[in-house]
Amino acid sequence: MRVELYLKELLYRYECVVMPGFGAFLAKRKPAEVHESTHAFYPPKKAISFNKQLSENDGVLANYIAKAEEISYSEANQKVTEFVENLSHTLENYKEVILDEIGTFSLEEEKVLFQPFYHNNYLAESFGLSTFTSNLIEREEEIVEEKNTILSKVEEDTSQDEVASATVSEKISTSEENRKTKSPVWRYAAVGAIAIGLAGFLGANYYSNDIKEHNIAEQQKAEKQIESQIQEATFVISNPLPEVTFKVAHESGNYHIVAGAFREQENATKKVNQLQEKGFNAREIGTNKYGLHQVIYSSHKNRLEALKALKNIKNTENQEAWLLVQEL
Repeated sequence: MRVELYLKELLYRYECVVMPGFGAFLAKRKPAEVHESTHAFYPPKKAISFNKQLSENDGVLANYIAKAEEISYSEANQKVTEFVENLSHTLENYKEVILDEIGTFSLEEEKVLFQPFYHNNYLAESFGLSTFTSNLIEREEEIVEEKNTILSKVEEDTSQDEVASATVSEKISTSEENRKTKSPVWRYAAVGAIAIGLAGFLGANYYSNDIKEHNIAEQQKAEKQIESQIQEATFVISNPLPEVTFKVAHESGNYHIVAGAFREQENATKKVNQLQEKGFNAREIGTNKYGLHQVIYSSHKNRLEALKALKNIKNTENQEAWLLVQEL
């Protein structure tokens, strides 16, 4: 298998993949975004860049090749060295090198430039998600017109109630004027008429207030219903993407120093016990895609802390230890 294919696989797992003596690929997460003018939706992705200064061998690429092809670490390291030498030679002679599904290197004025291929998404969480374009939704204006119609009707009903109340008041005023012109004989009858008028006035006021409260409550209910319809019209998509669920177990960190991978479960358990006796926080983290049981020295939340621990382990314990960046 060509080395660039291993590079592509590692970009799905790591934030930094080093090609010793040449430079390093850096993967930075970018959130989902929406293009305002084209209404295109883009899923989250990893933006790939290249840093010529990060060329020190961290052993990740060679160790990955050694395990994938079941060869020794030194053989895998030699394979990486030959690949880098061939890449540099081709770049000097032809001024351009293309790594399949990764990007293009070009040499301009003795400077190495890198242009990534944007159609590849190396973010594992976005697997199966693709860019899509949504048509502009034009329902909001119609619902706003409907809201104005309902509010106008409520205001009209309220105005009619106020007119009815004013009519009752005019009748009471007329009744009082007639009472002044009546003779004492009819005073008792006038008092009775006034009492009836007052009762009607109070009843009309009570009825008018009750109608106003009802109209206010109905107006508020209508506004809430319209706002709900506006939200539905604005955000409902006819063909939504299927929901993707990932089960994530909480661990003590995403940076793990790998001690080895074993075909037999018993050997992995034995290795964990040996490392724990030496004082390491060793444990198993499950099997890789090759069915091997992976054992780690420790997990770390900070990358710099993990690299420091990896360097110490390489110098004192295991030269073939390597750093795995993975959320368990």
